[in-house]
Amino acid sequence: MTAEAAGEWRGWRAAAESALYGPGGFYRRPEGPAGHFRTSVHASPLFARAVAHLLCRVDESLGHPATLGFVDMAAGRGELVAGVLAALPAEVAARTRAYAVEIADRPEGLDHRIEWLPEPPPRITGLLFANEWLDNVPVEVAQADSAGVARRVLVRPDGTERLGEPVAGAEARWLGRWWPLGGTEGARVEIGLPRDEAWAAAVGTLERGLAVAVDYAHTAAARPPFGTLTGFREGRETAPVPDGSCDITAHVALDACALPGARLLSQRDALHALGITGARPPLELASTRPAEYVRALATAGEAAELTATGGLGDFGWLTQPVGIPDVLAP
Repeated sequence: MTAEAAGEWRGWRAAAESALYGPGGFYRRPEGPAGHFRTSVHASPLFARAVAHLLCRVDESLGHPATLGFVDMAAGRGELVAGVLAALPAEVAARTRAYAVEIADRPEGLDHRIEWLPEPPPRITGLLFANEWLDNVPVEVAQADSAGVARRVLVRPDGTERLGEPVAGAEARWLGRWWPLGGTEGARVEIGLPRDEAWAAAVGTLERGLAVAVDYAHTAAARPPFGTLTGFREGRETAPVPDGSCDITAHVALDACALPGARLLSQRDALHALGITGARPPLELASTRPAEYVRALATAGEAAELTATGGLGDFGWLTQPVGIPDVLAP
C-alpha cells in the first residue's frame, strides 16, 4: 500500500507532487487549468500578442536565425503558444519552431506546428516563457515550533498537518539565505530550493536567447510571515488539500531563482515596455468612428486588467538573457 493510500504523513513537496501530477492528479484533468482559474493568458489575447512582440525582439537581437525557438512552459492546453503563433508576423512565424511543455496529453485540434513535450527541448535559440509554472513546482513547507526551530510540515491527503523533523542541510541553508523564519511560533515559509533548481535547468536549455518566468512573487524585502500555500478549485480559493481535487500553489521567491544577469520587474512594467498600456482611446473617436472607438475601448479594458495594481499587473517577471542583451531594458 502506498503512503498516499494509507493516509500516512508526508512532506508537502511529495504530497503536492502526487496530488497535482500523479495518476488522476489535478493537472491531468481534461478541463485543464482554465477550468479552475484565470491566468493572464485567459484574461485577454493581448497577453499572447505581447509575448509575440517579445519573441520578435528576441529574434532581432539574435540576428534573425533560420530557426527561432519558442518554448511555452506549463502550457496548459496550449492557449498561449497557439496565440503567440497566430500573432507573429508571417515571416517570423515561418521560422518559428514552437514547443508546448506539459505533462497532460496533447489536446485535440491543437495547431500541428506545435510540438507537445513533457520537458523542454535542449539547445534552443529563442524565447523560453514560463507563465505561472514555478508556483506549481512543489516545495516543502516549514513552520517554527514553540522553541523557534524550523520544522518540516507534514500533511495527510485530507489536509491534516503536523510538524516533523527540523529542517537541515541545503534546505536550511536556503532558508538562512533567502527566507529566515525568525523565532515566532507558528511562522511559516515555503522552501523554494526546488524552484531555483527547476528554473536553472530550464534556463540551461537555452543556447542563446531569453528566459522569462511570470508568477505570483515576493522578494526578501517583503516575505509573507505565514507563507502563501493555498488551493484553487472552480475559480475560488480554497484550503490546500493534497488529494487531487484542487490546485495547490504558493507564491515564488523570484529573487532566489534569479541567475547572474537577471532582472526582476512587475508585469505592469513589462507589458508597458511591450506596448500594452491600458490607455483609453480619445473621446472624439466616439463621434467620428464609433465602431472603432468601441473596439479600442474594449482593448483598453483588457489591457487595464493585465496591468492592474493589486491584480495581474503585480505579477513578477524574471527575465534571464542568455548571450543577448536584455531586450526589455528601458
